[in-house]
Amino acid sequence: MSMQEIPFSTLLLFGLAASISLLTSLANRLLTNPEKSKAWRKEISEWNSQLRKAQKAGDKKIVEKLMKKQQYILQLQSKMSWQQLKVTFIFLVPLLIIWSFLGPFFAGRNIAYFPGLGANIQLPLVGWIISPLIWWYLLSSFFFGTMFSHVFGLIEVSD
Repeated sequence: MSMQEIPFSTLLLFGLAASISLLTSLANRLLTNPEKSKAWRKEISEWNSQLRKAQKAGDKKIVEKLMKKQQYILQLQSKMSWQQLKVTFIFLVPLLIIWSFLGPFFAGRNIAYFPGLGANIQLPLVGWIISPLIWWYLLSSFFFGTMFSHVFGLIEVSD
């Protein structure tokens, strides 16, 4: 059996997704300030909530008052975006290189079987058939990304 055949291909991509998710979560933790981002998100959310309430109630004075703070809110949103983009810029080229090798390496091969779905999954409504390589990596990446984000305190756990 080779690395291109199930179960080795499945485990290889699972391990790759875990490694990349761990590295990006660590980079996020080290290069961003999750506490500051959380405070900014809360402030933006509160402002948006107040603005919606005032607009719904038709209270033009409160809307005007809140709109004076709009530029500040936009700056916060920009800072939050930059925080997230820093890590993306660091990992973009290495990921493109990895995928330029993985695509041809696994071309035309089944990576994993999805219970009840098989190896090729059709995208609903669009009818595109998405490669098992992409599906398996995305599922694994979402799993590990969420797990490591919780471990490193990058996202909050809802009460």
